[in-house]
Amino acid sequence: MSLPFIDLKTQYRHLKGEIDARMQAVLDHGQFIMGPEVLELEEKLAEYVGVRHAIGVCDGTAALQIALMAIGLAPGDEVITTPFTFIATGEVVALLGGKPVFVDIDPDTYNLDPALIEAAITPRTRAIMPVSLYGQCADFDTINAIAQKHGLAVIEDGAQSFGATRHGRRSGALSTIGCTSFFPSKPLGCYGDGGAIFTDDDALAARMRQLRVHGQDTRYHHPLTGMNGRLDTLQAAVLLAKLPSFPEEVEARARIGARYSAYLEEVARVPRLAEGNTHVYAQYTLEVDDRTRVQQALQAAGIPTAVHYPIPLHRQPAFAHLGLEEGAFPVAESASRRVLSLPMHPFLDAATQDTVIAAVRQALA
Repeated sequence: MSLPFIDLKTQYRHLKGEIDARMQAVLDHGQFIMGPEVLELEEKLAEYVGVRHAIGVCDGTAALQIALMAIGLAPGDEVITTPFTFIATGEVVALLGGKPVFVDIDPDTYNLDPALIEAAITPRTRAIMPVSLYGQCADFDTINAIAQKHGLAVIEDGAQSFGATRHGRRSGALSTIGCTSFFPSKPLGCYGDGGAIFTDDDALAARMRQLRVHGQDTRYHHPLTGMNGRLDTLQAAVLLAKLPSFPEEVEARARIGARYSAYLEEVARVPRLAEGNTHVYAQYTLEVDDRTRVQQALQAAGIPTAVHYPIPLHRQPAFAHLGLEEGAFPVAESASRRVLSLPMHPFLDAATQDTVIAAVRQALA
């Protein structure tokens, strides 16, 4: 039998009492949309991240879309981002009529390479949207300085990095607006779709709160054209039950990720941590030669793997109209051919991890 890639069942067993009680409370009061747990969660998330405002939304994609709507992204506007990410990052730009402008990635962190950003800025550039990929924050110090120089907003796609820090500041608090996802497999996950938006800007926060409820400021009064982006109360309840133990899980993720690297750095290119960063290892991703052969060997040994991501965004059919050929972003393209993610979760015990490590070493022998 294969090992679990992400073990949500063990987490539930650890937190069953808290999760069940929180969900039962929602079932008892019956406020399933925008119930009191949503506000409670927002207050606790804002405190954890270290920002003035946290806005719960229906998923991470909606978080990004609402953030772009809040800064006034208009058709034809450009957003600089990475081609090495899940499609949602570029998708939300296109959905609003904007143009994603891709910039290649840093080969060590897989995040947007700041040295390449200024050359991509044009008069139509409205924002920079770095992705804190795999659980490590992008270089926001440099990116924010570039954005300030050119009068641009910075929106963090922190769907994989909730709980990570850069120079002591948490993901979500590193830019104009931070976005995250609470998809079940994320470092902090609910039991369905969920997400959140973070900002210190009072005006942006008020605007984003309206945008998530169809642009409404008071009942049936809509100053803005918005969307249905609300976070379900039941999902907020699950997150509230998980949040107290989340710091311990972040520590476990860092410990397990470091242990993987210690035993695998001789046989594969392991994750590299940038100075000033911590890592939550939403994915533990290494690089290997002949990935298909390695995956097949691991599958035969009962070890599940995943590839995040096999096709860069500029090579996706949905973005074919941008006319970007193979070779446009060589670092991202190389990574897409070589990356491989191993089982990773905070309940991965040493014995099970040793089984994975031994199988990887054998596959790469």
